[in-house]
Amino acid sequence: QGQLVESGGGTVQPGGSLRLSCAAAGFPFDYYVMSWYRQTPGKERELVAAISTHGGTINYSEAVKGRFTISRDNAKKMLYLEMNSLKPGDTAIYYCKAQSEEASTYWGQGTQVTVSS
Repeated sequence: QGQLVESGGGTVQPGGSLRLSCAAAGFPFDYYVMSWYRQTPGKERELVAAISTHGGTINYSEAVKGRFTISRDNAKKMLYLEMNSLKPGDTAIYYCKAQSEEASTYWGQGTQVTVSS
């Protein structure tokens, strides 16, 4: 059974940076499109960034474009999200997601990011 485990969340001041990591296990990582989502209380989970199986295609939401960078290391089965110039509006629980062309999907348990002075 596939598993995703996020890490790297925490509390940071506005303008600061954090790097989230997502470790994958139990499925062929390089066959899966990987993405980061975030969710705040009372709101739907929203897509932050997505990266294709070998990194050739990357997409960002307008809210984070130019500040966040998604990357993956298929050899290590790792997904990353480098977050810079953080704003209070970036405060959320961040989840990583894996999805294959056959619609097999895995979610991590989430990691809290809080941006506050």
